[in-house]
Amino acid sequence: MTIETISTSKAFGGVQGVYAHDSAATGTRMTFSVFVPAHEDGETLPILWYLSGLTCTHANVTDKGEFRGPCAEHRVIFIAPDTSPRGEGVANDDAYDMGQGAGFYVDATEEPWAKHFRMRTYIEQELPALIAEHFPVADMGAQAITGHSMGGHGALTIGLRNPDRFRSVSAFAPIVAPSRVPWGEKALGGYLGSDRAAWRQADAVALIEDGARVPDLLVDQGDADQFLAEQLRPELLAEACEKAGIALTLRMQPGYDHSYNFIATFMADHVAWAAARLRK
Repeated sequence: MTIETISTSKAFGGVQGVYAHDSAATGTRMTFSVFVPAHEDGETLPILWYLSGLTCTHANVTDKGEFRGPCAEHRVIFIAPDTSPRGEGVANDDAYDMGQGAGFYVDATEEPWAKHFRMRTYIEQELPALIAEHFPVADMGAQAITGHSMGGHGALTIGLRNPDRFRSVSAFAPIVAPSRVPWGEKALGGYLGSDRAAWRQADAVALIEDGARVPDLLVDQGDADQFLAEQLRPELLAEACEKAGIALTLRMQPGYDHSYNFIATFMADHVAWAAARLRK
């Protein structure tokens, strides 16, 4: 598998790069960013995935996430994929919460989405194989994952479905139960069809109810988030984790909203959380 280097620059002693490749999973050109901290020749480092939210690309967190300092300190590679396939011939929707920029990290089964919208396969299989081939990564069976909003949904569901691979799972303002909120009902219905049983693998609360387990979770949520009550509903995750015996650290952050100012404020905590679990 080949990749194209779009740009690289030195940061915090390491290298921040942006790369592109032709994806077999989506049938499109996909762009992603990778920060690799300074390291010795032949040395390998653990990785932290960051999945972005609605309307975002790899660039939002790369430009505004303030992760490079903490990743350099803890010596963790940071990977930020795009949120969906894009380009001419790729299905889209006039609304911001469906189509390009809104892949919801699922493999669509419904038309017109099924041809390109295979973000679950892309994130869980294709891109990790590409990263392992081209970057100095350590044990691919010991990864960390986090994300924001729609990407928080992605991080929780991917982590819960692959507990042997992800030693650390965290999220910023995640959509914890998409089957029970407007954003998720629209997206899962559109991508996966009307059978709600098919949605459960794409719903963190449902996965936990159905037996998925991880040792612990970290979730930060701003209490001034405009989407808190209708779309995010962290109390549903708290209830599910309590019943399942999952140690959830849910931090309600006073005065914080849904923006990257919130994410940047607490990014160092999520990097440290991941690093502690990656090196156990």
